[in-house]
Amino acid sequence: MRAFTVLRPGLLSTVQDRGRPGLAYLGIPRSGAADLPALELANRLVGNDPAAAGLEFTVTGAVLRAEESLLVAVTGAPAPVRVAGAEVPHGAAVPVPAGAELAVGTARTGLRSYLAVAGGIAVPPVLGSRATDTLSGLGPAPLRKGDTVPVGATPVAPAPGGPAAAPAGTASAGPRSAETVPGGTGSGGSTPPGARRTVVLRVHPGPRVGWFTAPAVRTLLSADYQASPTSNRVGMRLTGPPLARSVDAELPSEGVVLGAVQVPASGEPLVFLADHPTTGGYPVIAVVDPADVPAAAQARPGTPVRFEPVEGVSGWT
Repeated sequence: MRAFTVLRPGLLSTVQDRGRPGLAYLGIPRSGAADLPALELANRLVGNDPAAAGLEFTVTGAVLRAEESLLVAVTGAPAPVRVAGAEVPHGAAVPVPAGAELAVGTARTGLRSYLAVAGGIAVPPVLGSRATDTLSGLGPAPLRKGDTVPVGATPVAPAPGGPAAAPAGTASAGPRSAETVPGGTGSGGSTPPGARRTVVLRVHPGPRVGWFTAPAVRTLLSADYQASPTSNRVGMRLTGPPLARSVDAELPSEGVVLGAVQVPASGEPLVFLADHPTTGGYPVIAVVDPADVPAAAQARPGTPVRFEPVEGVSGWT
């Protein structure tokens, strides 16, 4: 049987793919991999279609047993990877013999690692996706000890562009993901243990930027924030200078998008991630550029975060 058996599920391990885009008008969230370029890279490494489902591990990794010989790749947050007790490369396709244990350890930097297996994770799709949505409950439940995770048939031919080699020193494919953004959090590099390099997120003016004072907008675009321990797949909460509103009226719920920077009553902004709701009742002051959302998804609690305007985009006043 082509499958994994879960021996240790880790902190939070879920099945993810590209999610359920295009259904927000029905109130169905998008979900999908929080660092999608990292999952797509892993899929290319094992010859899968980039849309294939894989596993997303949060911080602590997981231990799985292969019930048949499988080809896997781990990308995203750099973490030690072992097959039958022997260390194997991160960011490369490696075989796992039948009956062997595959152990993905605690991420050295960054927050989320991704496992792709040739053939993809083959749980039944829900509304066109196999992704676990932690907010709505759609899709399979997070992995538990003893679960059997089915794997699809090996692709008869590599998907266009794969298998591929990961760029040296790059665990994620996103151009400004945590592993590649200057000052990001995902690469091991020369960062001392425990250090947090600043993640810079480029932002566009949000639909309610006019609801905030001019000093609040300047603060958003210049202040230092930190990723909060209360962050999750729904959103990255931030601690730092509150943002004052110039309009105190109640805001009817309106649609929100991936990367929306919403400002709740506390005044401290949060950035919506993969499992964000389809509507929100607080004003959105800005929207993170899609290319930078993976970097937000890889920011550990305590990571310094700054926002900067996308060059050449007006509308902040």
